[in-house]
Amino acid sequence: MTILVTGGAGFIGSNFVLDWLAGSDEQVVNLDALTYAGNLENLATVDGDPRHVFVKGDIGDAELVTRLLKEYQPRAVLNFAA
Repeated sequence: MTILVTGGAGFIGSNFVLDWLAGSDEQVVNLDALTYAGNLENLATVDGDPRHVFVKGDIGDAELVTRLLKEYQPRAVLNFAA
């Protein structure tokens, strides 16, 4: 199973992703535009973890979001994007 997290490189989103992965084997697809609030250093401890898929992109990009929904078929979407 998979969940899709938007804004997952920001302060709140990255802490959610880290906590989720610490307590679950479920895959996390993490969509973040890496603008002023997003920082991949927040996710350094899960670098290389196959359960964490990072996608650089904007939640306003309907084509990208549609592709991610079709490809990963997440059971839930959590929005932490600004």
